[in-house]
Amino acid sequence: MSYHNPPTTPRKSATFDDYAISEIRRAASTGIYDIRGGGSKRKVPHFDDLLFLGASISRYPLEGYRERCDTSVVLGSRHAKKPIELKIPITIAGMSFGSLSGPAKEALGRGATLAGTSTTTGDGGMTEEERGHSKTLVYQYLPSRYGMNPRDLRRADAIEVVVGQGAKPGGGGMLLGQKISDRVAEMRTLPKGIDQRSACRHPDWTGPDDLEIKILELREITDWEKPIYVKVGGARPYYDTALAVKAGADVVVLDGMQGGTAATQEVFIENVGQPTLACIRPAVKALQDLGMHRKVQLIVSGGIRNGADVAKALALGVDAVSIGTAALVALGDNDPRWEADYNALGTTAGAYDDWHEGKDPAGITTQDPELMKRVDPIVAGRRLANYLKVMTLEAQTIARACGKNHLHNLEPEDLCSLSIEAAAMAGVPLAGTNWIPGKNGF
Repeated sequence: MSYHNPPTTPRKSATFDDYAISEIRRAASTGIYDIRGGGSKRKVPHFDDLLFLGASISRYPLEGYRERCDTSVVLGSRHAKKPIELKIPITIAGMSFGSLSGPAKEALGRGATLAGTSTTTGDGGMTEEERGHSKTLVYQYLPSRYGMNPRDLRRADAIEVVVGQGAKPGGGGMLLGQKISDRVAEMRTLPKGIDQRSACRHPDWTGPDDLEIKILELREITDWEKPIYVKVGGARPYYDTALAVKAGADVVVLDGMQGGTAATQEVFIENVGQPTLACIRPAVKALQDLGMHRKVQLIVSGGIRNGADVAKALALGVDAVSIGTAALVALGDNDPRWEADYNALGTTAGAYDDWHEGKDPAGITTQDPELMKRVDPIVAGRRLANYLKVMTLEAQTIARACGKNHLHNLEPEDLCSLSIEAAAMAGVPLAGTNWIPGKNGF
């Protein structure tokens, strides 16, 4: 009597999954590394791992829509004669003209102004569209110095010295030749159609002592009126925050690895830096150790999507958050109505990240005149303002449920964690326990 042995079900490797195998084949075929835009796509501990402990008997909630919950924030009050006063603690991150189209930059300015917040220039200089439609505009001062001039420094409402970016701490920027149009080339003093790679560090300073001199130089240029931000990628947040404060920063901007980029190496995006959640508590601890918490403001970016994320970040001690990728989605990035065009590029709506190619069907990350026509800056600006309004209302709803009359009154005590990893990173108890991993040696 014979027995038939059933075949073993084929099983793919968790290590060599479909994406890893496809990337090996792509590298073997082309001999170059992959470049893309956006932020880290791998799953990392994030704000979803945290929950709020709403009020019940032991805490007294506020009545929704009748009892006030303030959302305002003042940025740059340490040294600047004219600190920035915003209605909401949600700002728009730096995204350059060149990376984004002119209509997209205008839409960001319009939306931020309607919502009562600020937007940021990004690399490559200040456009008239963005300055003209932004009540509050932060001017980024980057290693490349593309488009930088003292006149625009004075026209800005704040200056952000960019040391690092969450998607690529320690790395420079990219803007490939297909997006270097006549206008972009003129603003950046570059040849048209030639790849532009920004330096990974500033050309005229090498450490915190030099940074202090640079900040003083910027203050002199702007008559000590403008707040000076320092932006760092999420690598060593305690020491970077402390050194930025020592150098004289009014505001520290901390960008985690979920923060996006216009274009950089895929291996960089996925393997350098720390998750946003892991960066917050060390940065807050540095400010507390220096006696500067709430005196020097902390803005955190990287993966902020909704009002719950905003509330959780503020509860962990930040003063405001900044959004980039989410703002582009609000404008219309990766919109399913352009699905056929995305398919023609070999991708699908929701996954498109080849921003460096300049073929964005939504007209946002491109310099193609025909594609740019797809962005109506007035309509897109209203969409962004609506999104910011919803995020703010969501954060207020949570704060009231925790008994807080200002978003800044949220605190770590209002949170618990669903995972050991997030509990350790955020410094809050594991749900159902009073255990904070790593605290007191345990």
